[in-house]
Amino acid sequence: MRIGVFTCWCGENIARHVDCQKVAEAIRNLLGVHCSVDYKYMCSDPGQSMIREQIRNGKLTGLVVAACSPHMHLKTFRKAAEAEGLNPYMVEMANVREHCAWVHHDREAATAKAIDIIRMAVAKVQQNRPLAAIRVPVTKRAMVIGGGVAGIQAALDIADAGFEVVLVERDPSIGGKMAGLSETFPTLDCSQCILTPRMVDVGQHPRIKLHTYSEVEAVNGYVGNFKVTVRKKARYVDITKCNGCGDCWNKCPQKKNLSEFDFGMGKRTAIYVPFPQAVPARPVIDREACTMLLKGKCGICAKKCTRGAINFEDQDQLITEDVGAIVAATGYKLCDIGKDEGRYKGYGEYGFGRYADVIDGLQFERIVSASGPTGGEIKRPSDGKTPKSVVFICCVGSRDDAKGCGYCSKICCMYVAKHTMLYKHKVHDGQAHVFYMDIRAGGKNYEEFVRRAIEQDGAEYHRGRVSRITEHNGQLIVRGVDTLVGEAMTIEADLVVLATAMRPADGVESLAQKLNIGYDEYGFLSESHPKLRPVETNTAGVLVCGACQAPKDIPESVAQASAAAAKVMMLFARDELTREPEVAEVNEQTCAACFSCVRGCPYKAIDEADITDRQGRLIKRTARVNPGLCMGCGTCVAICPSKSVDLAGFTEQQVYAMVESLV
Repeated sequence: MRIGVFTCWCGENIARHVDCQKVAEAIRNLLGVHCSVDYKYMCSDPGQSMIREQIRNGKLTGLVVAACSPHMHLKTFRKAAEAEGLNPYMVEMANVREHCAWVHHDREAATAKAIDIIRMAVAKVQQNRPLAAIRVPVTKRAMVIGGGVAGIQAALDIADAGFEVVLVERDPSIGGKMAGLSETFPTLDCSQCILTPRMVDVGQHPRIKLHTYSEVEAVNGYVGNFKVTVRKKARYVDITKCNGCGDCWNKCPQKKNLSEFDFGMGKRTAIYVPFPQAVPARPVIDREACTMLLKGKCGICAKKCTRGAINFEDQDQLITEDVGAIVAATGYKLCDIGKDEGRYKGYGEYGFGRYADVIDGLQFERIVSASGPTGGEIKRPSDGKTPKSVVFICCVGSRDDAKGCGYCSKICCMYVAKHTMLYKHKVHDGQAHVFYMDIRAGGKNYEEFVRRAIEQDGAEYHRGRVSRITEHNGQLIVRGVDTLVGEAMTIEADLVVLATAMRPADGVESLAQKLNIGYDEYGFLSESHPKLRPVETNTAGVLVCGACQAPKDIPESVAQASAAAAKVMMLFARDELTREPEVAEVNEQTCAACFSCVRGCPYKAIDEADITDRQGRLIKRTARVNPGLCMGCGTCVAICPSKSVDLAGFTEQQVYAMVESLV
């Protein structure tokens, strides 16, 4: 072979602790090395031009670039090689930055180690063979899971680009948590005014197929060719017949059910539309509350429906959707601080769930909302009186390892400031108190917004924690401390609002397992790379956006949703996808059909297969890799007892050659 080795200084990142010139000189003497040069910035345009010139003039058949992590620039150098006709999979990178220069301070020892690392890469290239990229057909149709603001934005962007979208939402209506907000920070514009037109756009868009009151049951296939099974839960209302007139829910006698949309602050009937602006504006029957479904008695809604839309015999339906990409936008929930929940410990000392006048932030949103249970008037849940003193407590659950949530929920400081403003705008003679740990207002006009709450609207901020809340003669007694003045505080409050931690929505871990994507210790979905691939996952074709990935505010969720949509459009821009060919291969002649690899594959990329003769008679059973699904992790190689599985680009022969080069 004629191998070229190119050692990069990476400015001073490598050259500070590695003698790059000495390395290049030592490598020049290795068997098979045609040329060995060093340069200050190998990834720069002059550096790449040098590589291309050496490939062209030296007729190189292999290439080793000793530089930084292959995650950064392997594709860069492979493209340069491919431009000169060299198979890109005959190019290897030796990581002498992260694996050497950044972890050693002894220049002589680091230089010796760099030579060893490059020697291993040269040995591997000598065993490389040209590979061809895998070509996969693309179904130019996307699925968005979750109908909150992030899911809505992603669906509209993809649909407006000319591609079909299937939007799946578990609730009876799209809109998510944002639909229940009163106003939004930092502009205090009406949440419904912003969101409702977008919801209507989704409902009327010719390229968006909407599945509400539905959940993803199973996901099969691979990038460009997913088959998703969706469970459409029984609504007991035929929405193709229903015109949303309201006769059914207005006459329903079961009116004492807690409203999920109002977070338990209001009541609804057994047949209901979640909120007036719901999309679709069609009711659903709560099977746990309907007397007809529970006892076979009542049926008033069916009698009042002139269109015959009520169907008490309705059943769940399973449908299959073929899509090429999936966007997960499942949103968030607030931590239930009233009880212990696995790793999350409740705040019994705050009386949430015990005292009616201790509520969380989303419940307060419904109280101040014009469409809420009190029509926008701020009233105490216990007696309906106007609270003259309200205490807002930040970081309830967030930044508290003892309670299970060590992370910052990011938006709490901002929505507490918003709540103090909304309260003061409606109760002019009232006083808002805020207990906080630190104020985190990182966003455009966010710091100014918090200052406005303090300086213009008169909210009193106390830096410190609340230790306990008790009740005495109908008043909540809030005991805390203000560390800035060094004094303990006791405040008599009419209402206490807790800014509780944001957590992933229920069922997100189960969904992640269906999608074969990762999630962190708290259940938030994991991105592939926090900086370079913030909306992609390690499963090709599956993207994430919004608060299912981490706590986010509305602008950030919308921006990330558009980013995910852009990635889908890039995917659909071609009729075929090309994938890296470094995937597992099974030697079907030696396979013992134990199928350990089938059970161990984290991507479900290996199937059981039959080998038959021309007459269709079974000769033997074997494992077979689906190259469209395989991510080249090598798990199957490690667990195969008969050594019948190998990984293209990382074969045992290549690994042994690398080891032998050191000894």
